[in-house]
Amino acid sequence: MLLLCLSRKWWSVWPLAYAAAVAAAPAAAVPSMEAAVAEAAREALHLQAERDGLLAPEIEVSVSPVGTREAPRCAQAPLIETMENRFASRMRFAARCPGVEGSRTVFVVRGSLSAEVVVAATSVASGKPIAASDLMLDRRDVSSVPDPMSDIEEAAGQAALRPLRPGQVLQKRLLSAPVLVKRGDVVVIEARSGPVQVTASGEALEPGKRGEVVRVRNVNTGKVIRARVMEAGTVQPADMP
Repeated sequence: MLLLCLSRKWWSVWPLAYAAAVAAAPAAAVPSMEAAVAEAAREALHLQAERDGLLAPEIEVSVSPVGTREAPRCAQAPLIETMENRFASRMRFAARCPGVEGSRTVFVVRGSLSAEVVVAATSVASGKPIAASDLMLDRRDVSSVPDPMSDIEEAAGQAALRPLRPGQVLQKRLLSAPVLVKRGDVVVIEARSGPVQVTASGEALEPGKRGEVVRVRNVNTGKVIRARVMEAGTVQPADMP
């Protein structure tokens, strides 16, 4: 009987104790505008690093409001608007307090993004296919470098659109598939049908990259055919499967 009375008393007191504990617990802190903007900038840089496939990215940000007015404190989490985030070294965000007129504040964020990226280990001539041995990984600040890359295999085999100097960070926009066949080159025309392979000598009438179709003159017959570039100095009739 005594146990039953104690049990009933505990159940009657517990809701009051729980309510008191909840009331005494501190409310979740509302982040300042600066903190909210810094978090948005870090998230943007993380997404950029992920998009570019960068290895071991490291991010730092510094936030400062535009002008001399101090950023207001919000009763609720600030709303963040991205104005400019193309380059980590200088981004712009705006923050405002929900439902509060005149609270919009613009911030400049100076960020730093470094990662293990592909750089030239030696000088590479423009248009020359890049070998894996011409490249290496090195940690660099790529805050102001568009399209960096961290995969040596992705860059190997491509050609630089301009000469590369030792230590230069490779950028995807500066790489292209190399021209494997030039106009006037003597090429081998390979025709396959099952186990049978027939070859002939030809002259390329226009330049081509791997997979491109170019005009080739068969030097034995004088006939001009359309041929697909397979590798340097080798083409295959374009109508072959």
